[in-house]
Amino acid sequence: MSIRQSYEEYLARREALKADPMSGIWLDQEGRYVHPFQIYGNVWYVGDSWVCVHLIDTGSGLLLIDSGNCGASAMLVNAIWEAGFKPSDVKWIIHSHGHLDHIGAANFFRRMFGSKLYLGKPDARMYRERPELSFIQDTHNDCDELFVPDYEIKDGDVLTFGNTTMTFYMVPGHTEGCAAIFFDAEGPQGVKRCGYYGGFGFNTLQKDYLIETGDPEFKTRRTYLDSLAKVREQRVEVFLGNHCVNNDTLGRLRRRQADPDGPNPFVDGEAWGAYLDRKRDELLAFMADPGNN
Repeated sequence: MSIRQSYEEYLARREALKADPMSGIWLDQEGRYVHPFQIYGNVWYVGDSWVCVHLIDTGSGLLLIDSGNCGASAMLVNAIWEAGFKPSDVKWIIHSHGHLDHIGAANFFRRMFGSKLYLGKPDARMYRERPELSFIQDTHNDCDELFVPDYEIKDGDVLTFGNTTMTFYMVPGHTEGCAAIFFDAEGPQGVKRCGYYGGFGFNTLQKDYLIETGDPEFKTRRTYLDSLAKVREQRVEVFLGNHCVNNDTLGRLRRRQADPDGPNPFVDGEAWGAYLDRKRDELLAFMADPGNN
């Protein structure tokens, strides 16, 4: 089945849900509620067990990095409340990239609280010109519509939100508009540099996908490698995951719970480089496999 056909089926399911909203509500079987917790300083985790969402208390409003999976808006609202914050204080939502599993509550927060939505400029163009490319999984049947961002993030942007200044770099590969984000957080161990990479998946690097989306020479794979190298040497002491698997979010939480007075496992100056190197090596192996060419 082509991407366009899958997208059209998704749209048809959305129309069916409008007629009968009780016909089915989707929640990925891997996504489960996670009690929110403080990562470091003003940085909190409010995502589920699969898709990461981070909350930054800027002192002048709350900022989210991503808005959760489709079908998980209530989970996100509850997590923000449970963490001790008010969802109505979310002023900005930075989206790491344009796939549906990372924008689930975007329009809800915009409608309810006036939150400003941010997205990489290339993915904003994708929404306008090829919206089917946002549809990366075939089980999303209750996703809200796409959105027009209030701000399109560009490579090299330096933006300030309250007490937090963020530097953005475009790291195309998983999507063309993936954004890497770097900012400082102050906590018990002083100021630590946080780093976030906008999307690591290889699902958009598969042969059939690239051919169908207009890249028969598989140039996107090389672009992905270049993106990893582009930000590899950034100083990162707190590596924030896009999905929990990236930085072993829940494993680090368990270690912290087991030894609450010990070192914070999220403060790890080696994790960023080690994971980017791992993805580089995995991609090189993927590219060398004859079955992928």
